[in-house]
Amino acid sequence: MTKPFISLCPEITRADAFNLMDWLEDEHVTRYLSDSRHVSRFIEQVVGRVQLPILTHLFNQGGRFFMAYDHADVPVGFVRLVKTGRDCEMVLVIGNRENWGRNLGASAIREGMKLAFFDMRAEKLIAKIHADNARSRKAFERCGFLLETQTPALHSLSMTSERYLRLLRENPAEHVTHIHITEIDKARLRNMLAFEEPSGIFELEHEIERAIVVDPLAVASDVVTMNSKAVVQLDDEAMEVALVYPEDADDSAGKLSVFSDMGTAILGYKEGDTFAWRLRNRTRHIRIEKVLYQPEAAGDFHL
Repeated sequence: MTKPFISLCPEITRADAFNLMDWLEDEHVTRYLSDSRHVSRFIEQVVGRVQLPILTHLFNQGGRFFMAYDHADVPVGFVRLVKTGRDCEMVLVIGNRENWGRNLGASAIREGMKLAFFDMRAEKLIAKIHADNARSRKAFERCGFLLETQTPALHSLSMTSERYLRLLRENPAEHVTHIHITEIDKARLRNMLAFEEPSGIFELEHEIERAIVVDPLAVASDVVTMNSKAVVQLDDEAMEVALVYPEDADDSAGKLSVFSDMGTAILGYKEGDTFAWRLRNRTRHIRIEKVLYQPEAAGDFHL
């Protein structure tokens, strides 16, 4: 069975808008979505009025809107994040009923949490769920949300940033592959990230926080650490790359900055690991074929 996978894309196209309209016409999809009629009318007006291929700026009024794609880059739903003060509210819809039961909702929630806490810097994430929407409540609870308040009509669940970070380290999702990072690499990368804009590096922050931290002398020799060289399979193409710090990056020589999409993707994985990652607005399937050189294994971990 394919592992549940969702990537959230901030770019909203006209084709996406038509997909959204189709989903919002299904009463089973909109049954618990309180403002579905308003949203549907808004989308219809936008499509009819604005003849642009990209509609992102219109969908981001009052919040941030993301299309949810599965491992085959098929749109399956959307996530909307609205930040008010230090809190952020998430609205999630898996649009096509054929996708229900694939655990895509929980995967979308995890991607939404990553954005809310690492990119938008929220202190608390809230989900307001119709009291009869057991499926949605179960998905949020599976991701670690706790019931905060409830009325006969509405349940409010929440996740704090502190709890999120603790669960990220101690209770990762079952289908997520563990990654490892050395104490030295983590310390240096954290110092570098302190001077970067959040929107550019939140994926790397997330990977560092979820990684299992190991002593440089104890890290397995087949793990991709900083300054490692490896053969990586990207879809059907094999390439030899080195994972380096930004000042040493040279794409033409296969030296990937850890701040790049591909560099962030491979950090901490080991030989034989296979995973999906969204690179340049499409999902790529990556496999670590072989670690050719690792500074820790060669005794050069002080570099």
